[in-house]
Parts: sequence; structure tokens; C-alpha cells
Amino acid sequence: MIIDQHTALYGVVGNPVRHSLSPALHNAALSAGGLNAVYLAFEIEDIEECVKGIRALSIKGTSITTPFKTAVIPYLDEIDPLAKRIGAVNTIVNDNGRLKGYNTDALGALKALEEKIKLPGMTCLIIGAGGAARAIGFVLKEKGATISIVNRSQKRGKELARSLECRYVPIDEVDVEKADILVQTTPVGMYPDVGQCPVPKSILKEGMVVMDIIYNPLETKLIRMSGALGCTTINGLHMFIHQGMEQFRLWTGLGAPLNRIQRALEEKLRPA
Repeated sequence: MIIDQHTALYGVVGNPVRHSLSPALHNAALSAGGLNAVYLAFEIEDIEECVKGIRALSIKGTSITTPFKTAVIPYLDEIDPLAKRIGAVNTIVNDNGRLKGYNTDALGALKALEEKIKLPGMTCLIIGAGGAARAIGFVLKEKGATISIVNRSQKRGKELARSLECRYVPIDEVDVEKADILVQTTPVGMYPDVGQCPVPKSILKEGMVVMDIIYNPLETKLIRMSGALGCTTINGLHMFIHQGMEQFRLWTGLGAPLNRIQRALEEKLRPA
């Protein structure tokens, strides 16, 4: 592509973001759509100043990732009703300087899970208490699943459980819990710390559906252990692609090319 004075700018902001595959996903989609645009990663410290920069530089669309999905909300002009109910934003659309926040994590997680299981009546343990856990917990409750929040920080875990009106389970008591679904939303096990797992092996049971939203590596320690024990596994790439395609639609009004995106991401994730 040729970058010139007309090139539109998109990006992901968070900390850390150097590991992010969002540039690979969105640049593949922008290229396939023949758009004069580029998508970059911005590792930031101050979300308020970042939002000012989005306005000042006319950045057309932004992905918001850890740890700013909730913190960004006060600095936006408008919040989509779903994102407002969830209480977390992972997507900003810049409409001529007016910034509107959306949440595509919920849709991405829902599509990834519904490919494997019917959600009404299921019980689910959600590991973590960040923005992704909030979005996933909200959408699972709306679909009729019974959820519980598991988190190392008791304060944050209880706060999210109160917000979602569900149970909080301390991490050291999780191995006695029974659930149909386990969704892992923390960074534990992400590259380069690939030998870590956020839950004890004893919680995993044959027939359980286990989703880890980490996509680098594709097979985390949790996914590897779960598969060996007869669980149905969902790696983070499924949710990541679905939520990214919805972001692309919000920014451009176009459908994202699934096959092109999958090839670009698999190329990035292929071991050297």
C-alpha cells in the first residue's frame, strides 16, 4: 500500500500491546477492502491524554484493550446501549470528532461459545474480573447461563460479581466448583509466560467446555491440559476474529473478509 496525506489512521491502545495481533487482523481487512488506511499499536500510560490525541489526530477508529476498557468511558461523547449496560468499551468510532464507545467483546465471545454449546441453562465459571470478564459475564447471563466470578483479587472479584448479580468464588476454592463452561479472561499464560495456568488442573472435567481468550499462543497451558482431559476447547483466536470483524464493520460499514484475516493471523502465529 502507499501511505500518503489521505491515509486514514486506526489503532489499538492499551498496556501492554506489543504482543497484539490486532494490527495483523485489521491491516489484512483494510487491504482486502482496498481502503487507504493503516492500523497501528499504541502502548500508552494515560487514557485521558490518549483520547485527546485520538481527537487531535483524527484517528478514525480505535480498539481499547487492557487495562482501559472501563477507564475510557468518562472521556467519550456517547456510549452504545450494550456497552453502557456492560460497563466496558473496547471500540471507539470517531465520527468527525465525536467519539462513541462500543463493546464487541461480548459478541465475539458469544459467537465463539455458541459454535460449541447451547448456553441457556448452563453453569459457567469466569476467571478474571476485567473488562472482558464483565462483557462475557453480561452476555452469558442474557443468554440464560448461570455464572460465577473467580478472581485472585477478592475486592475486584466481588465488585464484578455484585455488578453482574452473581456469585464470587475465591481462587483457592475453585477446585471444588462444578461447571459446564469455564472461560479464562486473564493474561495468565500469554506469551512470553506460556508455562503459566490460572486454575488448578483438578477443576477440569471431561465434557466441560473451556475457552481461553488468549490467542498468543494459540494453545495455552490451560487449553492443552483441558484437551488432554477430554474437554471441548476454544482458543482465543475465535473470539478475537469475531470481535475484530464487528469492529471493522463499525468503522467502515464493510464486512471483513474472514478467510483473509484467518490466513494473516495464522501466518503471524506460526512458530519460527
